[in-house]
Amino acid sequence: MSRYVRLSLWGPLALFFALFSGALGVSAQTVVIIHDPIRPIPLPRPIPRPAPQPVTESYKIKSLEVDADIEDQIAKVQVSQTFENTCSRQLQVSFLFPLPYDGAIDSLTLLVDGKEYAAKLLPKEKARKIYEEIVRKNQDPALLEWVGTGMFQTSVFPVPAGASRTVTITYSQLLRKDNRLTDFLFPLSTARFTDKPLEKLRLRVSVETQDKLKSVYSPTHEVEVKRKGKNRAVVTIEQTDCVPTNDFRLFFDTAKTDLSASVLTYRPDKSEDGYFLLLASPPVEEEGDVKTKKTVIFVVDRSGSMSGEKIEQAKEAAKFVLNNLNAGDLFNIIAYDSDVESFEPELQKLDDKTREKALDFVDNLYAGGSTNIDGALAKAMGMLKDDKRPSYMLFLTDGLPTHGEQNEAKIVDNAKKKNDVRARVISFGVGYDVNSRLLDRLSRECFGQSEYVRPNEDIETHVAKLYNKISAPVMTNVAIKYDLEKGGDNFVNRLQPKQSHDLFAGEQLIIAGRYRKHGDAKITIVGTVGDKKQKVDFPAEFVKESDDQTYAFVEKLWAMRRIGEIIDDIDLNGKNDELVKELVSLSTKHGIITPYTSFLADENSSARDLADARRGGTHSFGLAEAETRKLSAAGGRLGFSQRAQKGAYQQADRASGGGFGGISKVKGINLPPIVTSPGFSPKTAAANAYAGGAVYQDVENDRTVVASNIRNIGNETLFLRDKIWIAESAGDIDPEKDQKKIKTVDRYSKEYFALVAANNKQQNSLLAQQKPGEQLLCNLRGQYYLIK
Repeated sequence: MSRYVRLSLWGPLALFFALFSGALGVSAQTVVIIHDPIRPIPLPRPIPRPAPQPVTESYKIKSLEVDADIEDQIAKVQVSQTFENTCSRQLQVSFLFPLPYDGAIDSLTLLVDGKEYAAKLLPKEKARKIYEEIVRKNQDPALLEWVGTGMFQTSVFPVPAGASRTVTITYSQLLRKDNRLTDFLFPLSTARFTDKPLEKLRLRVSVETQDKLKSVYSPTHEVEVKRKGKNRAVVTIEQTDCVPTNDFRLFFDTAKTDLSASVLTYRPDKSEDGYFLLLASPPVEEEGDVKTKKTVIFVVDRSGSMSGEKIEQAKEAAKFVLNNLNAGDLFNIIAYDSDVESFEPELQKLDDKTREKALDFVDNLYAGGSTNIDGALAKAMGMLKDDKRPSYMLFLTDGLPTHGEQNEAKIVDNAKKKNDVRARVISFGVGYDVNSRLLDRLSRECFGQSEYVRPNEDIETHVAKLYNKISAPVMTNVAIKYDLEKGGDNFVNRLQPKQSHDLFAGEQLIIAGRYRKHGDAKITIVGTVGDKKQKVDFPAEFVKESDDQTYAFVEKLWAMRRIGEIIDDIDLNGKNDELVKELVSLSTKHGIITPYTSFLADENSSARDLADARRGGTHSFGLAEAETRKLSAAGGRLGFSQRAQKGAYQQADRASGGGFGGISKVKGINLPPIVTSPGFSPKTAAANAYAGGAVYQDVENDRTVVASNIRNIGNETLFLRDKIWIAESAGDIDPEKDQKKIKTVDRYSKEYFALVAANNKQQNSLLAQQKPGEQLLCNLRGQYYLIK
C-alpha cells in the first residue's frame, strides 16, 4: 500500500514529506523518512486497491529559530522548528540531515519536545545513493545540490495526528577560514519549493574572537549587527510571513591592529579581469573613547508645500540630529523658504545650552513661502571654513527651486565652488515633487549621496538612518592604494564607489572592483584621524583563477554597483551608446533587470531576442536606448522612482535580494508595492520575488514587478523562452537551429543521474531548480544539454 504526503517545512529541518511504504521524503536541507505504522494483513488473494492520491493541506509551520555561538572557527548551532501534523493519523518519522557545506560537523543531536534521539553519520557514497533514490521516487530534483555531501540519520520518533512538535537539532561545526576571513553558512534556501511563507523566522549569531573582531559582513541578507566591545558582535535577523530562499552567509575577520581590511577575489575566467571586494573596518568605538570632532549643518525646507505632517516630521528629524551631536561638535540649523534664516549667524559649539536654544529654534519653525534652494546652499557653505575637521550638510527639500536661481546646473555649480572644505552633502528628497536630478547632481559634486522619502514615509526615520552612519567619523579623506608584489601598481580598475571615503565607527567600507593581474599584493590605507595623517597596510591575494563559485557573489555585487554608475552617468551627462550597450550586457548576464532593460521580462520575447541581448545587438540596444530617455524627467513620480532605484544599485552592499537592489527594509522605510507579471498570483508575488524570480522597477508607477519568466539561481540567470528555461551561460545557442549541438537528456534517467554524478555542487544546484513539466537548456562543462 502506498500513500503520498507532500509537506513544506523549513530550514535544515523537514522540507518535504513523502509518505509511502518503505520510501523516503524529500527536502532541500533535511530529508524525512516516514515509517508507515499501518501494515495490511496478508490474505490468500490480492485485494484491489485505489491508486494513491495526493494529500494536501497536511502541515502547518509555526516558526524557525536559529541560534549560533561562534568562537573563532568553532560554531555551535541550534535549530528549533515547530510544526503541526494535520494528517488524520500518527506518523513515524526520522530525519536525514545533509551536512552544511564549507564546514565539518563533528556531532549532531536531535531533540523532539525535549526527548533526545540518536543520530549517526553516513559516508558520502551512501548519502549520494540515498539522495538519488529520493529524487527518483519523488520525481523532484530538490536534493540534487546535496549530492556529494555526507549526512546524519536520526532514529525514529512518533508525531500523533493533530499534534504539534518542536524539533531541535544541535551540532558543532568547524568553519572554513580563508586568509583572515572566517565563513559561516547556514542553509535557508528552501522557499523556492513552496508558496507558503514561514510564519516566523529568527536567526541570531553571536561571534566572539580572541583577536579584535573587525568586519562583520553578510553578502546574502540585511542583518542587524550589534557590537559588544572589541571582540564580540551579535548578528540578528527577525522576519514574519517571509520566504528565506537564500542560504544565510556571514563573513568576519580579526586583526591585532585597530584598523583592518580584508579582500575577497573571484576570477571565473583567467583570460578576463577578475573581481574583488574590499572590506575595511575602523576601530570599534567604546565608552570613554575620544571622539573626532565634526561639523554638521542641517538645512531644512520650510516652504508652503512642507505644511502639515511633513514640516512636523522634518522638525523631529532636526531634533534627532541635535540630540545626537557630540560635545564639541560644531553645528547650525538653516531653514529656508523664499528667505533663508539660520539659528545663529555662525557655527555653534555643541553644549547643553546651545542644544536647548537650537531645539527652541526648531520648535518655532513653520511652513510658508517659495523654495530658495540656491540661497540656502550658499548660506550653509559660507559657514564652513575649517577643512581640518570632517563637515557634513544634511540638505532636505520637498520641491523644485522656485525662488532665486532656478537652473539646476547653476545651483550645483554655485554650491561646488563654495565648498572649500570638501563637505559631504547628503540630500533628502521628500515626496514626488522634488527635482531629483538636481539632488543627485548636488550629492555627486559634493561627495555625498541622495536619499528619497516616499509619500507617507517617515522623514525622521530616513534622516536618523543616514545620520547614525556618519555620526562618529574615525578616519576621513581615506585613500586606498593597491600594489602587487610582482608587477607593480595600478592593476585594479572600475572601483565602486570611486570617490574618496570616510570610515565611521560601527560601519565598514565596502569597495568592489576589477583586477587585471594576479598574485600577492599589499593594500595601503591612508587617512586623517583627528588632525594627523595615518597609514596602515595589509596583505592580500588576487587569485589567478577561481576553482569554484564560493565567492561568485563578488562578481554580481560589482555588477549591481556598476549598473548604478552607468545609469548615473547617463542621467547626469547624457546619452552614451557604449554605456547603454554595457547596461544591456550586465543586465542580461546577471539577471539584474533595470527600468531600462525590463524588455528582458517580456512574456512574448523569443530565444532569438535573448541572443540579441547577449550580443548587445541592435534590437536590444534600441529598446534600452529608448527607455533611458525616461531619465530626462527631472521631477515627479517618474524622476523620483528612477533616482531612488539608481541609488539603491550604487549603494548595494549585498548581491542577493532578487533585484531589489539593496532597497532598505528599516522600520518606517518601505519597499515599493510589489505586483506581478503574468504567471504569478498576487498572493505569491512577494514570495516568488524572494524565491528566485527576478524583479524590476516600474518607474512610472513607483512599484516593483516580479518577472515570472526570469529566475536568478546564485550567479546564474534563467530566461523562459519558447517554453524552455535557457541558462544565460548557454550563450547564443538556439534550441531550434542548433539541435545537433545539444544533447537531450530525460530527467531521472540513467543518463540524467550520470550527469548529476559528474557535476559539481553549483551545476547540480542549477538542475535542482527545474520544476515538474519544465525544460532546461544549459551548458555543463562545455556540452549543451536539454533536460526534459
